[in-house]
Amino acid sequence: MSATLFLQSDVHDPFSIYKTMLDKNPIYWDDENKIWAIYSYKYCVEVLKNPHAYIPIVNSNNEQKLNKYALAVLTNLTRLSNGIQHEISREIAMLLFSNMKSIAVKTIISQLIEKDLIQNKIDWIDSVCKKLPILIVLKSFGFSDKDSGFLSEKIEIITKIMLPNKTEEQIKSINEISEQLYLIVGNHLSVQSFYEDSLIKISESHKLSLDEIKTKFVSNLIGLFIQSYDAGRGILSNSLLQIIKHKTFADKAEIEKSIIETLRFDPPIHNTRRIANDDIILGNTLIKKGDSILVVLAAANRDFEKFKNASNFDINRINNNDNLAFGIGGHQCLAKHFSIQIATEALSYLFENYKNITLLENNIKYESLINARLPKEIWISIQ
Repeated sequence: MSATLFLQSDVHDPFSIYKTMLDKNPIYWDDENKIWAIYSYKYCVEVLKNPHAYIPIVNSNNEQKLNKYALAVLTNLTRLSNGIQHEISREIAMLLFSNMKSIAVKTIISQLIEKDLIQNKIDWIDSVCKKLPILIVLKSFGFSDKDSGFLSEKIEIITKIMLPNKTEEQIKSINEISEQLYLIVGNHLSVQSFYEDSLIKISESHKLSLDEIKTKFVSNLIGLFIQSYDAGRGILSNSLLQIIKHKTFADKAEIEKSIIETLRFDPPIHNTRRIANDDIILGNTLIKKGDSILVVLAAANRDFEKFKNASNFDINRINNNDNLAFGIGGHQCLAKHFSIQIATEALSYLFENYKNITLLENNIKYESLINARLPKEIWISIQ
């Protein structure tokens, strides 16, 4: 098994691998996979902030044969764009975030739990983690129950659009829903009070047609759905495991600190990729133009040079907020504070309303992913 690229489902403790690499090879050339792996906090930050470290292009010549709606979304997502296109898409994504209405998280989570609770048992992943974040985003933009039902039901398919390598079945599923998805979101945006003026303003400031800006709006609202599902699911699942293990649920403030420490100690996203658009120098190492880079965020979060007693779960460590779970710099995930807030509200509700919460399975299994460590299921007893 490669120490650089491995499936999280195949490794019991990836952090032991990261510790070894931090100690011996904080910057490592993986000749087998032809990729630089960056483990130290200092150098991960340097790469993430370097303007020459680009997001790798996914599906550059549409070799995956996505239809025009899926291709439009993929091409315009903030997370996958570089340069001026990234700046425009990020501006639109931030504008969308600023127009989200406040939603009562506890009302939604109580309904989700009551619906699926059987004999005081529930799968936290399937019943809450995969549903709560996307439902909150949809309700915050006022989508109808019918459209919310379709979008929340199809969100797992939608997220596959981010994969650099997709199976034929995944491409088929994406293409089957993308037109309906695109039209639902486009039609809903068209009646929002902020939309028309924003279209004109951004179109004029960047000298792009209204149709081009419309496509970016639709794509990046879909991007918010994807971010809420990815980030929300991971934080809700991993935080619950750590809070139960360390019994840090005395009050809402302690739960929030536990979530932030989980993002450092046991983050859902373990690595992200870049490609050198020009030569990059890290310390005494030259990364040549065109080289691929793996930024191992989870290793950086356990770097003892940045975090005191880094291998300990400590909610009172003063710099836990410096974790790289959401990245840093221009491509930092916009859903950071939103996801932490949702997780805090949801887990506070759980521990306030159920006094006996027990993990029913200690041997947690993880999804077969390289970049993310996401539990497949977490069965708990709540009373």
